[in-house]
Amino acid sequence: MLTLRNVSKAYPSAQGPVHVLRGIDLDLPAGQTLALTGESGSGKSTLLHLAAALDAADGGEIVVAGQSLVGMGDSARAQLRRERIGLVFQQFNLVPSLKVRENLAFQARIAGRHDPAWVESLTQKLGLSTLVDRYPEQLSGGQQQRVAIGRTLACRPDLILADEPTGNLDEETSDAVLKLCLDLVEQTGSAFLMVTHSPRLAGLLGRRIHLSAGRLA
Repeated sequence: MLTLRNVSKAYPSAQGPVHVLRGIDLDLPAGQTLALTGESGSGKSTLLHLAAALDAADGGEIVVAGQSLVGMGDSARAQLRRERIGLVFQQFNLVPSLKVRENLAFQARIAGRHDPAWVESLTQKLGLSTLVDRYPEQLSGGQQQRVAIGRTLACRPDLILADEPTGNLDEETSDAVLKLCLDLVEQTGSAFLMVTHSPRLAGLLGRRIHLSAGRLA
């Protein structure tokens, strides 16, 4: 579902290019889960953004759901994200003018995958049933994070990319939300890549890799 081959990425600076990723090779088949760990600044979020087609690599090849991102235009990248990739980042990016129930269904409707029964099931499992008529500004940070995760899972993406997806949740809720993600992987055969600083959460996934100084270990 996700393949990286000899992927590199650098950013310009006044002192010259800063090499963030160096020769990254990674394989994440459908139905598997992978935790990506590493110190702050090691390149974890950059790798996730490249896999999500939000940024372009300087070298190497990235293949998502059988489609190479090399040379892919902006509209094709946007379509791939809309139809095949689920993103859970630290910024919630909820639509402030929409209530919780509408935010939960938003991405699935755009992708043409809206399933009211599935959205209702997610709403219950995420503990959001009493909040569906509220607007994002009326929610706590943890509640907003649960809505953001539910919105991503609602369209049953082929590849789920998560950057510290439970960082704003208490341990009990964090475990429940992660279990929901893992259940979805098992039910649908999607692939799940999660960036985390938590060894405990990383241990719940099928595999773990560590990124240090732009290289995988």
